[in-house]
Amino acid sequence: MTKTGLKITVLSENTVGAPLGLVGEWGLALLVETPDAKLLFDTGEQGFAVANAAALGIDLKTVDAVVLSHGHYDHTGGLKSFLRLRGRIPIYAHPDVFALRYAALHQERYIGIPFRRAEIESLGAEFVFVTGPKEIAPGLWVSGQVPRRTGFEKGDARLFCLKDGARKPDPFNDDMSLYAVTSKGIMVILGCAHAGVVNIVEHAREVTGVEKIYGILGGTHLGPVAEEQRRATIDYLQRLGLEFLAANHCTGLPVSAALAHRFGDRFRHAPVGSVFELPLA
Repeated sequence: MTKTGLKITVLSENTVGAPLGLVGEWGLALLVETPDAKLLFDTGEQGFAVANAAALGIDLKTVDAVVLSHGHYDHTGGLKSFLRLRGRIPIYAHPDVFALRYAALHQERYIGIPFRRAEIESLGAEFVFVTGPKEIAPGLWVSGQVPRRTGFEKGDARLFCLKDGARKPDPFNDDMSLYAVTSKGIMVILGCAHAGVVNIVEHAREVTGVEKIYGILGGTHLGPVAEEQRRATIDYLQRLGLEFLAANHCTGLPVSAALAHRFGDRFRHAPVGSVFELPLA
C-alpha cells in the first residue's frame, strides 16, 4: 500500500502507453491505493487487467475490495478472471447493477454484465449493495446513487434498458464514483460518469464536506453526448480550478484532445500502465 497518499494505476483502458507487454481493451479498471485500503475500481472487459497487473509487478491477491461503477460489460467483464485469482472478496455495487442493458448503435445489442449473479458469487463475489454514500476507508468514499440536478446533463440517448419487458431509457441509478479526500482537495475517480460529471462533482462536495476539487480521473462519457452538454461540462471544469485532469476511456480521443488544449500541463493522458501518485506537486 502507498504510504504517501493516493496512488492510482490504470490496469485496463482503450490504449496502452508503455512497451511493457501490456494489452489495451475497450474498458476501464483502476487500482486505487491509500495508506488504509487497496481497491479495484471496475475490472475492464475481458480480464486483461489481471495480466496487465502481473506485467506491472502488482499482486492483485492483496486487493481488499472491488467497487463497480455501473453494470456495463466493459467495466465488469473482467470479474471472473479477477475472482479466479483473488477468491472471496467484498464487491461494492448499487442494487441496479444487474439491470438488463442495451445499446442502439449500428444494431441493438446487450451491454450489461455478461455473467449471472450466481456464477460470480460462486467464484467468491460477496456483494455489498449500497445506494447512499459510504466511506469504505478513511477519506475514501463510494458515492452511492448520484442526485441529478443539472438540466443539461441528459446522457447518451442510445442507451436503454428492459424492465418488466418494456424498453425504457436507462436511468443509470447505479452509476457510482469514488471520492478520495487528499491534503489538496477531493480527487474524483469516475467510471463512465453516466450520472453527469457536474452532478458527480457537486455530490462529492456534499458527501465529503470539502469544497476544493483537486482533480478528476476516469471516463467522462463526454464523447457520445450532445454538444450542449459537452460544452457546458467543459466550461464547468474550467471554473473548478482543477490541478489535475486525466480523462480517458469513454471520453473519446477528440474530447481528450480538446481537454488537453484547454487545461495544458494540468491534463494527463491515462492509458494502461499509467501510475499517478496524488496529490501531485
